[in-house]
Amino acid sequence: MYWLALRLPDLPLQVFSRGSADPGLLTITEAHPRQQVVAASAAARARGVRVGDSVASALAVAPDLQLRPRALELEAATLTELAQWAGRFTPQISLDPPDGLVLEVSTSLRLFGGLQALADTLVDELRTLGLHGQLGGAPTPLAARWLAACRPGTLVTADHGWQDCLSALPLAVLADAGVGQDILLLLHGIGARNLGDVLRLPRDGLARRQAAAVSAALARARGDTPDLRDWFVAPARYTATVAMPAPTDQLAPLLFAARRLFAGQAAWLAARQMAAEYCRLTLVHESGPTTVLDLYCGAPSRDEARLGLLARERLAALALPAPVEALQLTSGAPVALAPKSGDLFGDPDATQHNAGLLLERLIARLGTDAVIGVQPCADHRPERAWRPVRPATRPPAHASAPGLRPLWLLAEPQALRYRAALTLLAGPERIESGWWDGADVRRDYYVAQHKDGALCWVFHPLDKPDEWYVHGYFG
Repeated sequence: MYWLALRLPDLPLQVFSRGSADPGLLTITEAHPRQQVVAASAAARARGVRVGDSVASALAVAPDLQLRPRALELEAATLTELAQWAGRFTPQISLDPPDGLVLEVSTSLRLFGGLQALADTLVDELRTLGLHGQLGGAPTPLAARWLAACRPGTLVTADHGWQDCLSALPLAVLADAGVGQDILLLLHGIGARNLGDVLRLPRDGLARRQAAAVSAALARARGDTPDLRDWFVAPARYTATVAMPAPTDQLAPLLFAARRLFAGQAAWLAARQMAAEYCRLTLVHESGPTTVLDLYCGAPSRDEARLGLLARERLAALALPAPVEALQLTSGAPVALAPKSGDLFGDPDATQHNAGLLLERLIARLGTDAVIGVQPCADHRPERAWRPVRPATRPPAHASAPGLRPLWLLAEPQALRYRAALTLLAGPERIESGWWDGADVRRDYYVAQHKDGALCWVFHPLDKPDEWYVHGYFG
């Protein structure tokens, strides 16, 4: 087995800064044990703000700081979102709170061109989510996490003696494995400064000093004992949240944050070779009810650029009741997407793709109630053989009706005054149906040409062969 550990050491800041290209003087505070700074943007640090400063001290050096309280629930939700995204690289993912994941990637190495190529791809694509992290790799998950924390970018392979690379790591990494601060102070007091020093201590001596947790942690990191992990189980639909650094009602920053969400959904769908026909973008305001935008695609898609275009159309026409402080995305039910292949004579689906884009933009601009599609129904009677639906609705499989059907079907059949004006070209096609619901029809249909050249669909009732009606036109 081989593990990659991804750690986001400034996750409290990133959950807010990822929603903007320039977070400004964003500073995260926490009231434990006093109001103090737990993370600060680069601009805030340049002004003299430091992690651990009291809020009063921070405001003294930078009065225009943008303060946000730490959001532990949002951090946990972001880790879950990250795990959903990481399914693009491996299905074996384990949450490693409070700020990371571990991924078992031995079965993915060949697919991505080797260990280093996989690590580079993971770090590069993480940026599309607006996040950045530290990566480490080792044959055990705990060793990988320690390397990500202390030696970012180090990828130790399972060669003989690989455990020696852990010796230089500082004692502080043991806190990640549940070793208490009192034990760390004890080890420091007897002269230990790194894991190599601890490994040279007699184990029975550690046990007498109630430091068995240290031995257990080292055994897990070195692979001497199993490190059992719970695998992450992805939800049936993709969900994610991006918080804004500051509430806003401006189009550009809202679109920037929305694209972060669309990128995560695209990776989640790609890992499953699936697509979605719609997604729901929810705008959370400072106060009052949320604003919900349902983004419908003309066909199943996972193209983040398409969703960005639809979101732009909807947001540009929207009058927001209040500034937005967070955006939430929920995907529609995923559907299978056939893999796309090249074609010697061009893309055979290009016309359908362009029509789908037009349909999506019409829905985004005019609203879902202004654009209607038609879906066939399992009924032979022409007037009941279809129903109006939203264009994004996937029709169930229905057998197509036999014979020709006109594109323009009249709402009510119109009586013909002169049968002689028609030339019958095809037919008859007999339709007898509806006796069970009181709307019985018994008709013979023909394709006919009017004397003015129009092709029409005509019929006469079986019990009244001299009465002729026009029911539709072919074009």
